Amino acid sequence: MIRTEMEYQESRRLRDLQKASLTQQETQLKQRGLQPIEIKRTLDPLRSFHLGMVEEIEQYESLRRGDLGELKNLLGLGRMLIGFRIALGLTQRELAKRLEVDESQVSRDERNEYHGVTVERASRILDAMQVELKSIGILPFRKRPQPRRAKTRAASPRRKKVAGKRH
Repeated sequence: MIRTEMEYQESRRLRDLQKASLTQQETQLKQRGLQPIEIKRTLDPLRSFHLGMVEEIEQYESLRRGDLGELKNLLGLGRMLIGFRIALGLTQRELAKRLEVDESQVSRDERNEYHGVTVERASRILDAMQVELKSIGILPFRKRPQPRRAKTRAASPRRKKVAGKRH
């Protein structure tokens, strides 16, 4: 996850270098006479890495626009806290100053995506950013109880008793 403007700029630079490198490698492989399936097999890992970087860049740009996504059952709370900071245009240094902690603490917390953050601490971070987090509780879907029917017994054939034994 890209967390700072510097990481964002570096990721964009690397993305552009990777794209040019992929194009160059594909050209070289074609010149060597490799079959399309061989070229694909060779370049797929590099393309996968490149696409991952493109997705991270798009995610950061989305966060900067304020598109934070949805928080479900507090999973992803750390990413959400980072997203709020990015959307507000705050640097890690500015958040650290508001929290009265060292910038390295914010950097470390974000690198770990606030793993294990307490509710109290998350609330303090939200307050420092002047963000109000609201939630809506949704109960699980439950079937409506069916009215109970009177139990009826199916008629069963009666067995005859013969000399104390059942048949």
